[in-house]
Amino acid sequence: MDAFRALADPTRREILHLLRDGPKTSGEIAEHFPTAWATVSRHLGALRDAGLILSERNGQQVVYELNTTVFQDLVDHLLDWVRPSKKGSARGSGGKHA
Repeated sequence: MDAFRALADPTRREILHLLRDGPKTSGEIAEHFPTAWATVSRHLGALRDAGLILSERNGQQVVYELNTTVFQDLVDHLLDWVRPSKKGSARGSGGKHA
């Protein structure tokens, strides 16, 4: 899943953290990082390609915001991994451990 790959990078997670407060322009995002603007732009592209953020051109600026629908899908996917199965599981089937 592209979203998990995108979330693996700490800079991308920080960008997502910044966007929790609402939409921001690429310039507003870039000013929070010591790296070149082109590097931040690549991170924004990866997040957009993974569907984690949405972008909209507003004149000469590009405004980014969280795509909360994808985050809900990710949370549901993760919860499926940790919810007990309705069928019997191999771990709880009475096998003995040495």
